[in-house]
Amino acid sequence: MKNRTGKVWKFGKNIDTDIIIAARYLSTSDAKELAKHIMEDSRSGFANMIAKGDFIVADENFGCGSSREHAPLSLREAGIGAVLAPSFARIFYRNAFNTGLLILEVSQNDIDKITEGDQLEIDLEHNKIINHTKNEFYNYAKIPSFMFELLNAGGLMAYAQKQIKELD
Repeated sequence: MKNRTGKVWKFGKNIDTDIIIAARYLSTSDAKELAKHIMEDSRSGFANMIAKGDFIVADENFGCGSSREHAPLSLREAGIGAVLAPSFARIFYRNAFNTGLLILEVSQNDIDKITEGDQLEIDLEHNKIINHTKNEFYNYAKIPSFMFELLNAGGLMAYAQKQIKELD
């Protein structure tokens, strides 16, 4: 997996799955349609503001609320390069990897140093985040090897399909 670069979009704590993708859009599981509506109840028009590869940086407990996979799926499909936060709701954490969305646990102290509009680079080989705007470096919790395999495959379903092909 290669480095990722993008602009920061900053959010607060306890961003629940209803904020990520409102329940009124859950009549579809079409990821492209869901991606058009990410974070819109918190920031109107957000899906049209972001560029492919941009990052969401939030405070603690990102992805709390319901267990729907629509939330990480819609973020990934919208082009979010990664979500950085000090902590994630456990079911969101697993759903993110299952759908191929990169999430990184970053200390609250480092999250507080990052501001909206900063240009970041995530160096996955060396487990660090480079803030090119402020010339700072941050660490993140190491991604478990199996979760990294899921990301590299594009999510759980792609990983499973790859495993089946290898058995044939």
